[in-house]
Amino acid sequence: MLKRRIIPIELLSEGRLIKTKAFDSARDVGDPVKSSKVYSDQDADELVLLNIDRHGQQIAQLVSAVARIAEHCFVPLTAGGGIWNVEDAAQLFEAGADKVLINSAAYSTPRLITEISEHYGRQAIIVGIDVRKEDGEYVLYSNCGRNKEAFSLEDHISRVVAAGAGEILLQRIEFDGVMQGYDLDLLQRAVQLSPVPLIAAAGAGHFLHLKEAFDAGVDGAACGSLFNFGDNNPLRAKAFLKNYGIPLKRV
Repeated sequence: MLKRRIIPIELLSEGRLIKTKAFDSARDVGDPVKSSKVYSDQDADELVLLNIDRHGQQIAQLVSAVARIAEHCFVPLTAGGGIWNVEDAAQLFEAGADKVLINSAAYSTPRLITEISEHYGRQAIIVGIDVRKEDGEYVLYSNCGRNKEAFSLEDHISRVVAAGAGEILLQRIEFDGVMQGYDLDLLQRAVQLSPVPLIAAAGAGHFLHLKEAFDAGVDGAACGSLFNFGDNNPLRAKAFLKNYGIPLKRV
């Protein structure tokens, strides 16, 4: 059985880490280098760093942050936000990223997934999928939740996996920062659709929510608010999950 992963997710804006609620209402939560080092020391399995700025030079800002974090962080690092071509991805890998995550470009340029996969290996490319529920249906959004996409969840997962995605990070936009639990129906549905590992994001408010996500079949649980607010950390999360027999990479 594959080991489950605890993955802090960090949002970068203008050189600082922020935390949002439903992709809005940003709050400053610290320095990216210091925060990443703490997570590394606290036995996080991986880190995800997403630059949510949407103006010029976002790749340069992200590359700079990755390079600084890589000097102090010794767990696998995924970087994303504003990747539109292989050259953008190459800069991030050269700066120290182990994986890259693309979201918006996966809709308009699925060939980019293939190109990154062919250059760096399938394990190095994650596709992010952001979802809202509207009139009882899951609707996909790009550009930090601003642009509605015409693809269904089923079609998009099929397309990105066929293009070469090694993993999928899935989140329900309305659940971001609310800390009331993941959308388990969404996760269970996606697990059935995806032949590649699935990472759940958006919703964790306590450790039981992580167990529920793993019980739904996901391979990784990405957490933001859970670790930003309160005295929680990956070490404590793993100690809790060990009591339920969840297979973890390390404890």
